[in-house]
Amino acid sequence: MARPPRWVGALVPLLLVAVWEIAARRGDAPEYLPAPSVILAELGALVASGDLFVHAAASLYRALGAFAIGAVTGAAVGLAAGTLRAVERFYEPIISLTYPVPKIAALPIVFAWFGLGDVSKIVIITISVFYPIYIAAFFGAKGTSRVHVWAARNMGAGRWQIFRRIVLPSALPQLFNGLRVGLALSFIVMVVAELVASQRGLGYLIAFSEEQTRFDIMYAAILTIGVLGFAADRVLLAVRRRALKGQLLATAEAR
Repeated sequence: MARPPRWVGALVPLLLVAVWEIAARRGDAPEYLPAPSVILAELGALVASGDLFVHAAASLYRALGAFAIGAVTGAAVGLAAGTLRAVERFYEPIISLTYPVPKIAALPIVFAWFGLGDVSKIVIITISVFYPIYIAAFFGAKGTSRVHVWAARNMGAGRWQIFRRIVLPSALPQLFNGLRVGLALSFIVMVVAELVASQRGLGYLIAFSEEQTRFDIMYAAILTIGVLGFAADRVLLAVRRRALKGQLLATAEAR
């Protein structure tokens, strides 16, 4: 069967937006649903004034900075725990105990320790990002084929060579899945932290627009968060395709 064109998937969202626009212009939509054209006009005004760039830059600094820290630490600790039994025994009880706790619940403690500035927001985002990346790296390393490890040992490979040539490539697909989850979490927690206490950022812009009952600004900020998150995810997927090029080709040929 022939595949339908890609634009077919956009028909339903476009139809919903058209109905929304018509209802808002006729006055049938509630106050908190301004017309999409009004939202886009306000978005253009924020871009023209430069305010959107100021708030977006502050949010990206917090979200991507914390994501980078959480990704490096989560991947390093997860891979170490997946390959070294002593590291696993130390971290697994801690992870199992603290993972179910909502990280946002620790915001008051983090604010008390680090203040209300960027440091506290980066800390809480980093903590939230660490867990899914740790778990993905841990189980990715654990899933390494023992046959491949034994074969490498029989050929005289050392521990570092086995890790670099066998364990890491085997863990990368699952690790990238954890990175995507962590990247999405970085934006989610960033918005929540900025809603609670901030003077800049897209989360602050949402809170400010709620206080001023400016729902057009609120939706413009939400749309900006979605676009930035989508762009960051596309970049990560491009890195994933490049890093896993050989594995993806092998999988495609197997199919």
